[in-house]
Amino acid sequence: MLNFVIRRLAQIPLVMFVLSVLVIGLTQLLTPEQRAAPYIRSEQQATRMEAIIQQHGLRDPFPVQYARWAQNTLKGDLGFSRASGKDVVDTIKERFPNTLELTLLTALPILLFGIWMGTLAALHKDRFIDQAIRVFVTIGYSVPSFVMGIVLLAVGYAYLGWFPGAGQVDIMNQFALGDLKRYTGMLATDAALNGRWDITWDVIRHMMLPALTLISVLSASTVLLMRNNMLEVLTSDYVRTARSKGLAENVVNKKHARRNALLPIVTQGGLLVIGLLGGSIITETIFAYPGIGQWFIQSALQLDIAGVMGFTLLSALMVVVMSTAVDIIYGLVDPRVRFD
Repeated sequence: MLNFVIRRLAQIPLVMFVLSVLVIGLTQLLTPEQRAAPYIRSEQQATRMEAIIQQHGLRDPFPVQYARWAQNTLKGDLGFSRASGKDVVDTIKERFPNTLELTLLTALPILLFGIWMGTLAALHKDRFIDQAIRVFVTIGYSVPSFVMGIVLLAVGYAYLGWFPGAGQVDIMNQFALGDLKRYTGMLATDAALNGRWDITWDVIRHMMLPALTLISVLSASTVLLMRNNMLEVLTSDYVRTARSKGLAENVVNKKHARRNALLPIVTQGGLLVIGLLGGSIITETIFAYPGIGQWFIQSALQLDIAGVMGFTLLSALMVVVMSTAVDIIYGLVDPRVRFD
């Protein structure tokens, strides 16, 4: 197991190198003038386009440009994002905690709800409860997140008035944010650590509609996976053996069937967290939530190359790290798996 962990961790730099070569290589499809845009931070600089191209060597061969980019990246310089008006690194530091906070609010309910509903459907196969749950799964698969978001926005904000429509905090609370001492970068958490529970509750209220949108759409796959796993496990030999020993049905279902059916959910949970941390692009855009997903959309619309590249590399890094973590956790959870 230790050898497997070491090998997987050693692969991370190699995978990131290959991905960065592909991402930087794609930028070569753009003209030098377009690639010079991230270095222009004022109207005065825009009049010196050719000088900026020469200064940054944007007409140099690709290996030279990549080596220069890698050197700057290792120094923490990913360029300037026109979409945010800040350096890419500063933008990630500011926005990623917001997406992380939304992920923490969303991921656990999705997994718990999916496990519970999937188990319930499997234990009542082909009955009314199973049919109703399968209808929910079909709706979750069929309705795009932007449609679900608009529906929840219309109902929860416009009609019922229970939740705010957009943003992260109310206008009145925005003036108090400068006085908060930041610990984690996550606004609700930092407000709680500062004793400002009013701001914490305000942030949570603003996250409810985006969270409900993600839960409604993303939990469908977890429900279906858990249902299918449970149905397969319930017909396995060791479950039939447990029943033949006279064990109570509740014990058989919870201790023997559900525990083994949960193993594929480890992989599902890892993929879920990767998707959420990568930025719930459409959902954050609909609700004007200031996460990295909204920043990516703004960067793409404004041809902000530095912003798009920064988001892409951040997402790639999270995919590599989370995939490695999922493999390691799977090996720890399932003793039948031997990587050595």
